[in-house]
Amino acid sequence: MHTPTPAPDRAPNPAPQLPLTRAPYRSTVSPMRPDTPSPADHTTEAERLLRTAAQYPEDQEPLLLQAAAHLELAGDRARAATLYDQLLTAPTPESTPLIKALKAANLWEYGHEAEARAIIDGIRTSAPRTPQPWVVLAEALENHDELPQAHDAYTTALTLLVDPAEEVPYATRPLLTGRHRVRRMLGKAHDSWDALADTVNPGPVTLDELHDPKRLWALGSSDPAELRAEITRLQAELGSYRAALSRPFPVALLHWPATEYTELLSTHPTLATEYPTTHAEHLASLESSLRELASAGTPNLGVVTGSIPSYEAFAASERTSPDSPSLLAEYATTLAARGRAVPWPPTATTACWCGSGNTYRECHGTPDAA
Repeated sequence: MHTPTPAPDRAPNPAPQLPLTRAPYRSTVSPMRPDTPSPADHTTEAERLLRTAAQYPEDQEPLLLQAAAHLELAGDRARAATLYDQLLTAPTPESTPLIKALKAANLWEYGHEAEARAIIDGIRTSAPRTPQPWVVLAEALENHDELPQAHDAYTTALTLLVDPAEEVPYATRPLLTGRHRVRRMLGKAHDSWDALADTVNPGPVTLDELHDPKRLWALGSSDPAELRAEITRLQAELGSYRAALSRPFPVALLHWPATEYTELLSTHPTLATEYPTTHAEHLASLESSLRELASAGTPNLGVVTGSIPSYEAFAASERTSPDSPSLLAEYATTLAARGRAVPWPPTATTACWCGSGNTYRECHGTPDAA
């Protein structure tokens, strides 16, 4: 399973921001590979996240979710369960099913199967209208060879959340691919949901090949090391989306609303060299940069929205002048690490990232918007 990106006590120091008029703005939070850090490394990252959560209580929920994921990877599942319990004392209503699902998956992994099953049954009865808890609970069932139950969970979620006649929302795609994977393991024939899964598969390898149960035996090698490597790859593919639920966006671009943009350039004129003259050009440059990054294969793109008070407070906390252009990248990185990024691109019929109130299709999602 891919690990969530750590949120640092202080923002990392990415490359200086390039003006959006000249090149895409890349504010990155470096992801960690799941097969390289040791348990001690994950514990260290969890401690850093917990300190950051104490520093930014308004962003406590996403930071504690990241910390719990690191603790799971460190093998400290009991402590992770404590964090999930802490989150459930005062969660936002829409996040409750996800936190419960993560808690159930964690409990099952360290011997509390009965409690985990009870939580999963409760989530399924409540039928949440967001895809994330369904993905987590279905993968938990799948990981423990409960394939018919996992198939039922994936199918129920898709029936609730996806209209095959409409564009498939990005967040629901793991439901399609997960169901396809389970059906291949169960030996079921393709159906209409499988056909839809094929249309949203972004990779060069077809889902039929990727999810072939006999794939391990068709490697053409009897080398145990190669077999273990393939198993690791498949496990990472299986759990990648769950890790992404609580991971900041690796590339987050900084967006300023119109009033904030005007104030930024008038209050801190040295930053004018970093941005276009008008706010409309700023928005167009953001969209263009996002599309360039996407076309280059950059995954998991997001947008963070800045404000002058927040930016100036951040500058003070960093003991740096807000007139410093390099601070913009650190500010965007920190907002993303605190869970403030929203995913890009939106679906065509959801609100545009720019805050105009129009749908993305009617706003920056048009072909000539960039």
